[in-house]
Amino acid sequence: MPYTALILAGGQASRMGGVDKGLVELAGQPLIVRTLHSLTAQSQPPTRILISANRNLDAYAAYGHPVLPDSLPDFPGPLAGLLSGMQAAPDAILLMLPCDAVCLPTDFAARLLAALPGQQAVSASDSAQWHPSLLALQAGLLPLLQAYLDGGGRSIRGWLAGLQHVTAQFDQPFPNLNTLEAVAALAQQWPVD
Repeated sequence: MPYTALILAGGQASRMGGVDKGLVELAGQPLIVRTLHSLTAQSQPPTRILISANRNLDAYAAYGHPVLPDSLPDFPGPLAGLLSGMQAAPDAILLMLPCDAVCLPTDFAARLLAALPGQQAVSASDSAQWHPSLLALQAGLLPLLQAYLDGGGRSIRGWLAGLQHVTAQFDQPFPNLNTLEAVAALAQQWPVD
């Protein structure tokens, strides 16, 4: 099943002091590079990769994929990045993931996509928590997302509540790299490149 991957790197990273999260280094490589490696290592790799970013656009463009700034003002959250991705690829099945998805299992995309027929969305869950930003989406959901945003909605969880949605369960926990300390802790365990 062909799909387009959308990496979200457009947030404010307020819990990291406002740095550009995708460019924060993990064991000598920016998080965006680690996430791109995670995607290309998939047993079912994407046919196209898009990067949602609002700062340092040239730095992101240097990785060779289209860079999409939010079409909505004032950093309204991950759904704004998803909106730009859907506008750029309206007919594509999308696999959305944040720029800190640095250790995906190699069957991550295949398992989400396998659960997608008959659903509008499939998100990932692990033994510790639900990860609504690790998400596979059917094509054609742009009008539903636009309507949710137009109504003042901003939450991925809130939008998914209105869709035909299931979760795919993974045994391996996905790291949450929301602070510089969390990145530093993961770097201590990272294998040498």
